[in-house]
Parts: sequence; C-alpha cells; structure tokens
Amino acid sequence: MDVSENGGKPPISEGKKNKKRTLGRSNAPTIEEIQTDETWKLARKYWSPQSPSLEAFDPTVIETIYKKELLATNFAINKCMLLEFSQYLELYLWPNFKGDMASYAHIMSVVAMVNEKFRERVPTWEAFKSKPEEFGKLFRRVLEASLCEDSITVKEQTALTIFLMHCFNSLEVDVVRTHIQSLVSLPIWCCLTPGNLEAQLKLQPKLRKFWNAIQRNDSKLSPTELESLKFRRRFLSNFLRRFFKVLDFSVTDSEVDEDSISYCERFLEFLIDVEALLPTRRFANALLHDHLVVSRSRLSRLARHPRGRLFAELLDSLRFYSRFEIDDQRGTALSEAETQRIHYGRVAELQRAAFGFPELRRFALATVGSVDTADRLREHLGPLSSEELHDLASRLALVPPREDSSQELPDKELLLELLIERHERTRSQIDSINSLPLFPNETLLWDETVIPDEFYIEGCLSLPKLNLQFLTLHDYLLRNFKLFRLESTYEIRSDVEETLLYMKPWRVEDGSTVFGGWARMAVPLRSFSIVDVGKPNLGESRPRCVRGDVAIDVPPALRDWESLRKHDVCFLLTVRAARIYGEPFSRWEPLAPQLGVVYIRGCVVEGLLGPDGKVIEEGPDNRPEFPDNVRTYRVALDPNQYQDDIDGQTENVYETFNVILRRKPKENNFKAVLETIRDLMNTECVVPDWLHDTLLGYGDPDAASYFRMDSEIPTSDWNDTFLSADHLRESFQGYQVLFTKGETPPFNITFQEVVNKRKLDEFESSKRLIVDSYAVPSRGPYPYNRPRRNAVRFTPTQVAAIRSGMQPGLTLVVGPPGTGKTDVAVQIVSNLYHNHPEHRTLIVTHSNQALNQLFEKIIQLDVDERHLLRLGHGEEALETEKDFSRYGRVNYVLYQRLKLLGEVARLQESLGVLGDVSYTCETAGHFFLYQIVSRWEAYLDKVKTETQLVDKTQLVSSLFPFSGFFSNAPQPMFKGLDYKEDMEVAEGCWRYLSRIFTELEEFRAFELLRSGRERSEYLLVREARIIAMTCTHAALRRRDLVKLAFQYDNIIMEEAAQILEIETFIPLLLQNTEDGLNRLKRWIMIGDHHQLPPVIKNAAFQKYSNMEQSLFTRLVRLGVPAVQLDAQGRARSSLAHLYRWRYSLLEDLPHVLEREEFRVANAGFGYDFQLIDVADFNGVGESQPNPYFYQNLGEAEFAVAIFMYMRLIDYPADKITILTTYNGQKHLIRDIIAKRCATNAAIGAPHKVTTVDRYQGQQNDYVILSLVRSRAVGHLRDVRRLIVALSRARLGLYVVARLALFRNCYELWPAFRQFLALPNKLHIVPSER
Repeated sequence: MDVSENGGKPPISEGKKNKKRTLGRSNAPTIEEIQTDETWKLARKYWSPQSPSLEAFDPTVIETIYKKELLATNFAINKCMLLEFSQYLELYLWPNFKGDMASYAHIMSVVAMVNEKFRERVPTWEAFKSKPEEFGKLFRRVLEASLCEDSITVKEQTALTIFLMHCFNSLEVDVVRTHIQSLVSLPIWCCLTPGNLEAQLKLQPKLRKFWNAIQRNDSKLSPTELESLKFRRRFLSNFLRRFFKVLDFSVTDSEVDEDSISYCERFLEFLIDVEALLPTRRFANALLHDHLVVSRSRLSRLARHPRGRLFAELLDSLRFYSRFEIDDQRGTALSEAETQRIHYGRVAELQRAAFGFPELRRFALATVGSVDTADRLREHLGPLSSEELHDLASRLALVPPREDSSQELPDKELLLELLIERHERTRSQIDSINSLPLFPNETLLWDETVIPDEFYIEGCLSLPKLNLQFLTLHDYLLRNFKLFRLESTYEIRSDVEETLLYMKPWRVEDGSTVFGGWARMAVPLRSFSIVDVGKPNLGESRPRCVRGDVAIDVPPALRDWESLRKHDVCFLLTVRAARIYGEPFSRWEPLAPQLGVVYIRGCVVEGLLGPDGKVIEEGPDNRPEFPDNVRTYRVALDPNQYQDDIDGQTENVYETFNVILRRKPKENNFKAVLETIRDLMNTECVVPDWLHDTLLGYGDPDAASYFRMDSEIPTSDWNDTFLSADHLRESFQGYQVLFTKGETPPFNITFQEVVNKRKLDEFESSKRLIVDSYAVPSRGPYPYNRPRRNAVRFTPTQVAAIRSGMQPGLTLVVGPPGTGKTDVAVQIVSNLYHNHPEHRTLIVTHSNQALNQLFEKIIQLDVDERHLLRLGHGEEALETEKDFSRYGRVNYVLYQRLKLLGEVARLQESLGVLGDVSYTCETAGHFFLYQIVSRWEAYLDKVKTETQLVDKTQLVSSLFPFSGFFSNAPQPMFKGLDYKEDMEVAEGCWRYLSRIFTELEEFRAFELLRSGRERSEYLLVREARIIAMTCTHAALRRRDLVKLAFQYDNIIMEEAAQILEIETFIPLLLQNTEDGLNRLKRWIMIGDHHQLPPVIKNAAFQKYSNMEQSLFTRLVRLGVPAVQLDAQGRARSSLAHLYRWRYSLLEDLPHVLEREEFRVANAGFGYDFQLIDVADFNGVGESQPNPYFYQNLGEAEFAVAIFMYMRLIDYPADKITILTTYNGQKHLIRDIIAKRCATNAAIGAPHKVTTVDRYQGQQNDYVILSLVRSRAVGHLRDVRRLIVALSRARLGLYVVARLALFRNCYELWPAFRQFLALPNKLHIVPSER
C-alpha cells in the first residue's frame, strides 16, 4: 500500500487497525440514527407496534432490506442491531415465514437476526416456538445453504456457520434439539471409511446391533425418505469438505482473504463446540478423526501464516478436545492409567504394523517410551515414501487402502502428520497447569488476543466456553480455571492502569522516570531484593519458594499501607515512562504504551519486618515503634514465574522494580481461588453419586430431586413450620390429611405415598398425610427455656420448597423479589437442625450482607447459639450484640463455661455437698454422675413406686430433690393440681440440669486446648452444627478446612444465581471423602435467575465465554425441577405489576392488600410510580467524560430535585434511595447531593446513592431511578437488570429517563407500557403531607 493512501502516514498493522476501530464509539444505533434510518421508516410502515395502521406483508421488503442493509454492509453490527431493535424477527420475518416458499433472503434475514440476538444476549428462541414445524423447514434450508458453494458469499457462509453453532449450543430448547440430534447420531458413521467403521464397531459391540438395525430400516424406506435421511447423515461430512475448500484458498502467495480466514476461525469454533458436548461428540468425534481435520488444518498455510495466530490457537483447542480423556460412548472419564494404556496400545499397534517394513524393524522393536515423541516418530517415519506411509496408515485403518480410495490420496506430509498426531505423547493438562504462574506478567496482561479490552463487541476468540454441559469434572475445572485466571488478569490490568494514571509517570531529561502524582494504592519502591531461593522439591526444576524484601516510604497520608496483612497480594512493577514531563495521558488511547509498564510480577505478603529484621507476628500485641517512615515487607514470589524469568529473560527483572501496587482486599482473592481450583484438579474430585451427572448436565434432570431418590424420608418433624392445623391443610391442598393425636402444632408428618413407594406398592399412590401432633418437652422452669417459634405463615409453594429442602437430594428454589427466600432458607435450616442432630449444615451466600440477614433470622429461631458459627469477615455487620465469629464463639464458650460452673457451684451449695466440684468441667462431670444422677433416680423410684399414697401430686413436689436450686424460678413451680403436669415440670427441671452438664462435657476440650487457634479449630470441626460463610471465603479456606477434616452433610446457598459457577462448585468439596464417597446429603440452592447474574467485568468473558452464567441458572436451563415461590409481600400490588410479567405466577400476599402502608397513596405524588421524560439539559443528554463513564446531568438534577421535594414534605431520608444504571451517574448525583443537600439539616442525604447492580438484594420504601442513556439503550436491555431496578421499591418508584429511547425496546416493553399508561410529566400534590 502506498503511504499516500493512508494520509501520509506509514502503514498500520492489522492489530492496530482493529484497535483503532474498537476504540471508536459504540456500534449501537442512537435514537437519532434510528428515527432517520430508512429501515426504521419501513418498520413503521410494515411491522412497528407503535404504528396506527400497517400495510400487508410484502416479500420484496425483505429482499430490499437484506440486499441493501445486510449483505451490502457485510452484516454490519449497527444495521443488525437496528433491525433487531425494531422487532424485525418477531413481528415480520417469522410470522410471515413459510418454509417451502421462503426466499433465500428471508432465510438469511432470519439467520442474521438470530445471530444478533445471541450477540446481544437477549431471548432468542421464544418466537420460533409458535410454529415449530416451520422451524424444521428453516433448519433444512439453512443446512442446504451451508453446503452451497457458488451462489453464496463467504460472509454469508460465516453467518450460517454461526447460526448452526448457536443451535448446537441450545440443546435445552426442544424445537432446536430434535433437529440437531439427526446430524450427530450413529447413522453419520456411514461417512467413515470402511476400515475405520469396522474398527469403531469392533470397539463398541453394542453399536453393531444398532448399526444393523439402521441398515434394515433403511431398506424399508421410500427413495425420497431415504434421500432426506442421507442428506442429514452426510451433512457434517460434506460441511467439513466445504471447510477444507475455503481453508485451502484462505491464504495464497499473493493474497490474504480476511473473509475466508474469519470463516475458518468460526468453523473451528463450531467444531470445538461440537467436541465439547458429549451428546454431539459421541459419534462426531470419530468422523472428525476419519476426515483428518486436525492434521489437514495444521498443515494449512493459514496455520503457519502470521495472520493465522487465532486459527492456530483454536486448532490447539480442537486438538485437545478431540483427544480428550473420555470414553465417548459411555461418557465416563478415563483415568491417567487408562489414558496411558490407550496411548501405549496405539504405539504398540503402530509398531506391529511397522514390523512388515524392513526399514522400520528397529522402530518396531524399540520400547514405547523411546519412540513416542514427535521428533522420534518423525525421525523413524520420515524416510518412508508416500506409498509406504499410506500402506502403514491403511493398516491402522487411518486411511482407506490405495486401491479402495475413490478420492485423491493424501500426500506424504499429511500422512506423516497424521501418524505423528495420533501416536505422539502429549503433555498432560495437569502438568501444564501446575507449571503455570498464577500471577500474570506484562505479556499476558496486555495481550488483547487473549484478554480483549472493554470495547469488545463481537468476534471469534480462543477462549473456553461455559456451556450447558461438560465432558468430565476435569473439563469443568479446566475451563473455569482458565476463565477465572483471565478475568482476574483483566481486573488487575484495569487497576494497574487506573492507579498509574493517578501516579503520572513522566520521563525527565536524563531518561529516568519520576511520578508527577500519587495514588493510595501504589507507592514508589525504595528497594527490592531477593533474600531466599529454596531448593527444588524432588523431581521438580522450579524453586520450592522465592522470598524478597520490599522497602517503601509510608508518609502519614498513606498509613493504610501499614494495614497490609499476611496473605495479601501485591504487584511489583517496573515503570519506564514513555511520555515527557507534563505530557497529558488520554483514556481514549491504549494506556499500556503511555504508562510505560515494562515488567509486572505478583507477590504475597508474609509480614512486616520489625527493626530487628524479623517478621512481626500478627496478633493483639502492639507493633513496635519505627524510627522513620520506612517499612520493609517480606514477600513470597511465584516460583513458576521466577523460574520462567531466570530461564528466558536477558535482563534481571528483579533488579528493576520501582513501584509496588496493592488492590482492595475484596477484589484481590484471585490467587487463593486459582490455587483451590488447581488443588481440586490434582486430587480425585468426588462429587456425590446422586449429583455427578446432573452437575455435568447429563441424564435425567429429575435424577437428583428428592422424589427420585431412594433415600427419600417418609416421616419428618416439621417443628414450628405450621402455625395451625388449618395452615397445614392449606399448605397441602390435594392431600387427604389425617390427624391422629390432636390438631395442635408442632407436627410430625408421614407421607403415605413415600411409605408405599418403599413397599414397592404401585397400586396405592394415595396422596395422604398422617399427622401426629406432639408436645415439646419442657426444657426448664425459666421463661427463657421456652422455645422460640416461627411466626411466618408460609404459603403452599414455600412449604413445598421447605419439604424439598428437608429431603435428601438437590433442591432449587426460584425466589422472585419479595417472596420470602430468606424465610424459607431459615426454616429449612431449623428443621434440619431438629430432625438430624448428627448432621452439620453449611450456609453459603454471595455477599456478607445476605449472610448476615440469614444469620440474624436463624438466631431468632429455636437453635442453640452454641451450635452457630460465622466464618470470614463481615460478622461485625451483624445487627446483634453477640459475636458469632470464630474467636467470638470461643469467647462465648469460655464465658458459658464459667457461667455453667457457677450454676454447678450453686447446685452443690443447694444440696449441701462438700468439695470443689465446680473447679473444672471434669470435676463437674463426676459431681453429676455420683451426686445428681443418683438423687434423680432415687426420686423417680419413690414417686413412681409409692402407690399407697392417695395424693401422688403432693409427692412430686415434696420429694423433689432440687427445689433449693430452682428457688429462683417463677414460683410455685408445681401447681399441685395434676400429677402428670407436675411430673412434666420435674422432668423439665431434670432436662435443664442435664443440659448444663452436657454442655460442660462438650466444653471440656477447651480446658485442654490452650491457644485461641486450637480452640477455634475444635469449635469449627466438632462443636458447630450450622456454619456460615461466603462463597469467596469457602474458596480461600478450602485447603485449611480439608486439612482440619472439616465435615458437613447439608449445603444451603442463598443468592445462588449471583455466584460464579466455580465458586458455587467449590463448597461441595470442602471435606475429605469417606471410603471414597462424599458424605453430602442435601444441596439447597435458592436464587432468582431472572435477576442479575455474577459480575463479570470483561465483556468478552461475559458474552463469548458465558462466564456470567451461574450454576443455578445452568441447572434451571437444563430442566432440573425447581420450586418457584409465587407470592410477594414486599411491594404495593401496582409496583409488583411492573415485574410480575417476568414470572409464570406471582401473586400478592394478603398483607399487601390489607396493611395501611400499602393502601394509602404516597403523600405529595399523584401516582405510586411514574416515568418522567427528561429532555436534553442545555442541549446535552448522556455524556462520557471517560470511556463507559456515562453521565446525564439533566436526569441527575431531576432525581435530586425529586429527593429534595420529598424531604420538604417530610419523607424520612433513610426511606429514600436513589439508584442509577451507571457508575458515572452515581458519582454525579453524589456530587450534586453533597453540594445541594448534605449540609442542609432540613434535607440531608438519602439512605443510599448507588447503582442498580450494587443494590440487588436490598430494598427501600421509595426509590428514585435514573436510566441515564439518551442515545442508545445500553446494558439496561438486559431484562434481568430491569427486574432488579423495578423491584427495589416497596411503596413508590419514580423513574427519570428518555422516553423515546426506551419505549421501542422489545424486551422492556411489558414494563414500559405500564409507565406509558400514565403521564410522562411528574404529577405532584404539594399540599399533601
């Protein structure tokens, strides 16, 4: 290219072109572009729901749009977005689709819209369910077009391939799955070479019967039917041949065809997705091997061309999955020994085949280990001629014999590559992971082919995907490990760039670097030195450990650097400034070249060094005084990273560091999580048998549900779940309820259907409940001995969720906003606690706030607090005076021990027993055994055998031996009216005494254990029965918990839809196995997949890799039975209508219609909710001072004005929350409030000003919501974010937004049409108070 063609500038590399393109503004069409676009005019004329009248369907409209707007622009994103935004698919393409008559443009338009919906991650297949028979015709037409070679462009071929890829990844959708199965089922083996087919059937004898049955059935079909079947059976084979033709011409000596390269990349992505799912790979994997896909692709020009880097990376992934350690037919993971045996068997088979070639006689007699590397195989096989290699490969059934082949014979290079690829020994993924540094370096940090920046829109990437199904647990962990590592690296990159921008690294005249600014999270280094490099462990080459000392200046303004704790992660940077002193930095350009980061290495803090040069142990003792501001920290470096640096760097990296950077603790736990995943990959992960297949996404979705479990329990104690007998009847409608011992709760309930199932009685499946009422035994004469009772009147669906949670197996509970998810979880915990005293329950949540809410409710139920333990940080936010942390519980036990020993002393005194029996728990135990038990037994003998006395009632009180001890109880204890009643009081007193000594016996270990750590570990492992922690803490502490032999039987997860897939999985494996089995019995997951998913900051990992999909959401998509709670009690009925449509059934609890706060209108407002249309303010709507830092001054001012108005008419400030959908707007509103309101005592600040995402799980009476965007809808188009935004308010919701933008959004229409039914100007009534 001539320089003049580029404006006088030198040629721009392809990578820079892409960078320059992605740094432009968003491709999303703005409201102005939408309203002026020709397509939008057609939409208003033919299909827009806002148009008063529409013209009849005209096929030429589709032709015109396809040729001019889609094909002519190469399916430009902004054109596709505009069409999809106008509901082109739902309102025009599909309603008028007739498979046999539809034009090619109609087919391709549907394909383009489906691809666009997947790109934008909005619901795709709902429209097709209305005409499933037509979808079959569409799919057939797509398959035919995918094989067309002449009349279709490569760009169109790419679109068709992407469509098929989406179909293969949507197997949970019935209308799609039925058509995919025929493309990858056993009959596709008709495309295998005869020798290979025979070899495959020989390996799987059962399949031969099915194959023969297929042949017999084919002979009975008509020619038309058989031709239709053959088309589908041969599709994948023909599709591969089509790919090879494009691949051969993608790169030539004179040209690089970008469209062809893109097609090849997408095709490999499609094949990887096929191989990564067991239902699709089961028979397709053999076909791919038969067609030599990997070998042919590796020898292609594209794989060796610089432009083919992504293609080569995708090819490596395809090769990995094609050779994955799994039995394709049985679906079971292959052990390392089995994998080795298969490898040795293949090489031995090659040696036997080679024995017939004289020049390979030496190779045939060699040991396997000496010839199974790529170099040795090439050395031995390379001298053979093409004909000899072909004969050798045909003996192994890798290619057909030369005389039988009807196609062009493969050349020598391909044959050699095939033989090497099949027989070489590959390095295991475990070894690769174990040698991988957990800290990123500068190369990985800014490699945008691996970690795209925030401007990622769409495109093929060499990243694993979290689909519905996984091949094995190893595959599951490997994908999550790679993605979690890359997502963490992206977050680290963002923090490094943001911090260094504040520090302003500039180059001065002598070439050195100075910092013109400062940052809280980074400081310049005084010095760094390596102080210890440990010797490698046996059999390893890397050092066992690497330690260094970091010296920094800590001025008074940065004293929070002294809060660095053991295990905190920091980063050491070498910064060599690229910009001269005073030159500004631009956030709109790539930051790495501007900031001049040369090296970055991670480290873990081991401790602060004292003046004596030794690490100061963390503890309650005060730190020593330092003579100056210099602080030196001992840090541990990554041995793998250190070894890589020593082996590969010309410069000594560790002598160049000049900056140390730290991160917020909550965002800096990535290393511990990665270590945990790596530990799991290096151990034999044992998931409970009943859960294994469901977790991987296979088998019957019901298999892990309680009603399919053999261990279903027929009779359970429902404790205080039911408030009355009527409540029980309401909860089990459709059941015949038989009360046997009265109708007063609590109840034991027997499900007759479960009893009958156990008896294998198929004839009587009567839905009958046998209900036994029982009295809770008295626990003592004091008022506080009465058990705390549940006061929530659970709905029938809540009771169904509680029942499922009490039973063994997997329970999913979908809880829409305000439906009492936490109450259900707490009741399940309580019921398990009382039904299974020997079981231990682990409670896991996403956030500390949710964990604290759950814990506060558990405390209020009948659960002994000595059995409660709260792990991790955040327990200080518990709204209780009691400390449930590890050391708080230790202190409680020590305090309770002294208190109970005091009670023993008082009991001793009341009985007149001599001696120091209350000195220790041991002496108290002897006292109980020899003094108390004997007295009680003697008392029972006298009371129950003294039959001569007429009035036994008086005997109960007169002979009671502990009256003196209980003299401080409410008197009289014995009423003297009824013998049974008084005897129950006496037995209650005995239970009270027994509990004292039982607790002291449990506390006895605390007299033997001296340190706080030992005591806390004992408490965790032996004493606590309900242990609560966040998912992050579970990942951080897994290694320690396993080492302590921590055990549990039940897991309850709240906010399960907000937890990352891997962070949901880790809590399953916090304990060692027992006899090779996992003792977990119940897994209860409670969440709402219709609300926001886990937070993934990188758009590529979120969208392309589907990393935002939680395990809870995946299980729901797989069809695992879930109980959906169906009655909300949070918001006014009118506010609940805004999001009620998203759920299959969501009604209001009675109190929503009865309580005055819900019945009375909001004073000063004309409506309970409104959307206020806010125009441009001073000619400006949304703005971006920094990338993705969206602000809207007009909306911010209006939102604050509403808040000020509410305060002036006496609304409490703590009952008002201001929410927004972007961080930039949040900061703008906070600034306005700080200037206008905060200093005014009559107004003050609202309860919170935050983003919708941050406010999930919280609520307030009144919410003011700013939607910010005025040009494009943005991420609010994610319906899950809309549901969260609209469901935070209890009594009033006032939304400020650009009405013209949001009213046309299809996904948001069910909610916004309710806003549109009301005026779009704020209606106020200032006279009301």
